[in-house]
Amino acid sequence: MAPNPYTPGQVPRVLAGRASELRRIEDRLARVVTYGELGGPLLVFHAPRGIGKTSLLRTAQARASELGFVSAWVACSRERPVLPELVRAVQTALEKAEALPRGGSGGRWRRRLERITLEVGVPGAKVQAQLATPPPAGEAETPAIGQAPIAALEGLLHDAASLVRDRGGAGLLLFLDELHVASADDMSVLLNTLQNLDGDRAHNPLAVVTAGLPVTPEALTRAATFGERSSFVALDVLNEVDARAVLTVVAEAVGVTWEDDALDAVVAEARGYPYLLQLIGSSTWDAVRPESGASIGMADVRAGLPAARDQLTAMHRARWGAASRLERAFLVAMAASERDNVTRAEIARRMGRESRAISVPRERLIAKGVIEPVGHGLVRFTTPGFGEFVRGLDEE
Repeated sequence: MAPNPYTPGQVPRVLAGRASELRRIEDRLARVVTYGELGGPLLVFHAPRGIGKTSLLRTAQARASELGFVSAWVACSRERPVLPELVRAVQTALEKAEALPRGGSGGRWRRRLERITLEVGVPGAKVQAQLATPPPAGEAETPAIGQAPIAALEGLLHDAASLVRDRGGAGLLLFLDELHVASADDMSVLLNTLQNLDGDRAHNPLAVVTAGLPVTPEALTRAATFGERSSFVALDVLNEVDARAVLTVVAEAVGVTWEDDALDAVVAEARGYPYLLQLIGSSTWDAVRPESGASIGMADVRAGLPAARDQLTAMHRARWGAASRLERAFLVAMAASERDNVTRAEIARRMGRESRAISVPRERLIAKGVIEPVGHGLVRFTTPGFGEFVRGLDEE
């Protein structure tokens, strides 16, 4: 059996269909490499789950490493404040890259990083900080984050990026995934920090690339009005050519081909969603266990589809289980239309409510990534088959 080349839920072996988005990132990196300056405003990729945001960022991270960047990665979480994670990620990245100087100056750097201890109190509280130890004699004290969070983060990023550059690297590259779950306080500090660094961009070899759900642009703008100046890029599903490439390129690398009718069936089933393409490809492979030189046909796809559909159903059940009673009523009304894009007015009518009265469940479902806006007054489910799943609940 040839090894299964598909990686559902993980970074793909080959990223297909994101050439233009990678160029957007590489253009930012080129500014840092060439001029040693800030790579531009916050770059934000937003899309529902399963579209490949994390895969895009991880691919960019690998390419950036080849250009001489030291990169720090933060996966944002509702359970943890982002800023402490960011500070730790920068420290870890510098240590892994052996960018911290040796000897006395290296010790001062590590002590400085250790002193920047961020803590967040109750939700909505102002960011606070404490200095773990007093600075050694003759060393300037790092501003307390609680008193000056923006100044402290600004100083850290400037010094870390400059350190990398001075030691022969390109600069510092920050990746923040799942940005939509960061607190408004953390978003505000980050945005203000980048705005301040941009005021002296020629001396800040730094770029920041982020990703989140479709609510991310709105969340950033609420955190700071000038957040709207960030560069927002929406990721869409893959076109047919790129969807086929997801399946064929990695299979051909291990000597296995796909028949056209089998490819057509998988592409139609997945509807351009990268995660589903990987999932169906993987379940088909596991069902037939092809040897190098074999070809995957329609019978093989039929053998693999049940396992893929079971996995997708489990995902749908999890989303349904996490929905409140009112959110479920919204989903039932939306699914009843049996159309991809459903108007707010129709959902309200089916729920027996006025249009304004369904704003809360609508916004919560968008924030959870279950539905997404697709135009004025229109929403759709973010994963194929969810509408059919909801309609089928009445039959259970």
